[in-house]
Amino acid sequence: MKKWIIGTVLLLIVLAAVMVLRATRLQSPPPLAAAIEPVPLDEDELAQRLAQGLRVATVSDPEGAPDAGPTLLRFHQLLRTLFPNVHAKLQVEQVNNYSLLYTWKGADPSLPPVLLAAHMDVVPIEPGTETQWSHPPFDGVIADGYIWGRGTLDDKSCLMGIMEAVEKLSSEGFEPQRTIYLAFGHDEEIGGKNGATQIAATLQKRGVHLEFTLDEGSAIMQGIIAGIEPPVAAIMAGEKGYITFKLGLKGHGGHSSMPGKDMVVPRLARAITRLDAHPLPPRLTPPVATMLERLAPEMPFAARLMIANRAVFEPLLLQVLSDTPITSALIHTTQAITVFRGGVKDNVLPSEAYALVNYRLLPGDTIERVRQHIVEAIDDDAVEVAPTAEFGNEAPPLSDPSAPQFDVIARSVAQVFPQALISSGIIMATTDNRHYAALRDQAYYFAPFFYRPDDQTRIHGTDERIGVADYANMVRFYRQVITNSSAAR
Repeated sequence: MKKWIIGTVLLLIVLAAVMVLRATRLQSPPPLAAAIEPVPLDEDELAQRLAQGLRVATVSDPEGAPDAGPTLLRFHQLLRTLFPNVHAKLQVEQVNNYSLLYTWKGADPSLPPVLLAAHMDVVPIEPGTETQWSHPPFDGVIADGYIWGRGTLDDKSCLMGIMEAVEKLSSEGFEPQRTIYLAFGHDEEIGGKNGATQIAATLQKRGVHLEFTLDEGSAIMQGIIAGIEPPVAAIMAGEKGYITFKLGLKGHGGHSSMPGKDMVVPRLARAITRLDAHPLPPRLTPPVATMLERLAPEMPFAARLMIANRAVFEPLLLQVLSDTPITSALIHTTQAITVFRGGVKDNVLPSEAYALVNYRLLPGDTIERVRQHIVEAIDDDAVEVAPTAEFGNEAPPLSDPSAPQFDVIARSVAQVFPQALISSGIIMATTDNRHYAALRDQAYYFAPFFYRPDDQTRIHGTDERIGVADYANMVRFYRQVITNSSAAR
């Protein structure tokens, strides 16, 4: 017995030593490319052109709102004016009236093409917040080293940055080896069914198959990830799905002076409380696991130990990641109870009530699985559970953060932003990128602007802005993506 105990202790010591050794050997991967000399650009002129784009208020309105078509057509005309080389050398198509598809034909038709995506629409300004902006949201003001206005981060900077890169390269006589598509939807903020969906259908009818797509989704995060000091360029390899369920309950109304024992509001509230107490279980998707491995060398030793020995510590690792909203969203299909309504007057018992629960689905989770989860968690057959009529979709297939296509984007990052660590993961939101899922080998999500703690309230919020110098580097990045992706691999 004594020998068995000694042997067990020795074995545990050896295992612990192996785990520690794995943690201490974790090293950041070498850069995929050396930094390049910054391409000379007139930053003031770039800023002025972006500012002009911001002044065209291409706001996406819900269906049934006044037609935004004339504003979108004004934006098209502005692009023709600002980027003459693009419109002279590339094929330009209006898809479904208001979206744009540019085709830059490659010299070698045997090479599968690449698609760079962005969207021209922006979200409205929240009523009542107009005066809280430092500069009016659609004036395109350049001040204090920033370009201010709705769309500077989401997503006109990407669209205009791509156009600037193509304009510059085409004026220099550059010709890509593979065909490059520029796909600019006009209704991403309300689901993309009339924009990117129709562009994808157009390409599919032509038999186009893409090597990869690149769209918005993440950025260069600085001061966002706890414990990591260098900026992190998160080139995401997947996005979440989206669905909202309505939980409805009907019963008997009446006068509030004679309440029954089965009133709809408290009964629905109990169901919602049970649901809130039962989130969907966490799990690591391959891109998030890759993200942890890439960032582990910069993390505290305890985190490195868990990541280096994930097979042993995964339950603990998932628990730690669940502690903060940002990292929890990376490993959960999230459920957020966003609306609860019932009743019209304080002395009237409502005869019906409903709640809305919004889900962002991890890749691999289905809408039906979420519905079953709700039914089981609330445990009340009287509550009707149904998806809302608004758009909903499951997550598109994950892409490979180890694929050569990822390296094209990562190499472009390393050349323009050499100080940035390169990571992967999945984005928490939905983008137009999902509409191209049937046409491509790989899809990535990355917008090359710096995203700092004080930017977290700016996207879709007040005082959206981008640095003049940061925007110039966005143009440089897209230039590198185009040139790096052009050749055969």
